[in-house]
Amino acid sequence: MAVSAEYREFVLEQLGRVAPAITSRAMFGGVGVYSSGFFFALMAGDTVYLKTDDVNRPDFEAAGMGPFYPFGGDQPMQYYELSADLLEDADALRPWIQNAIDVARRKRKGSSKKK
Repeated sequence: MAVSAEYREFVLEQLGRVAPAITSRAMFGGVGVYSSGFFFALMAGDTVYLKTDDVNRPDFEAAGMGPFYPFGGDQPMQYYELSADLLEDADALRPWIQNAIDVARRKRKGSSKKK
């Protein structure tokens, strides 16, 4: 699940072209990615996965992008693989990233209502 330094740098640069205040944090051998404090993506094994919910998951499924299975388990997380070719096309990448950030916002908003 390790992420190479080169890949991490490349992804953060590409994401910074389409979303504000991109930051990252090492986590469990991978990398968590944030935009303005919203955790919307992760990197594992030199692959980017974006946060999903019932709103944007069908887009990933229609594009043939699958879920993230941490540690080779059989339970997927709510993150789906981002097609590598999207990373180099800012116009194509932008809606995928914005939708993932929107999921993170909805999740945070939902969490604060439960408290």
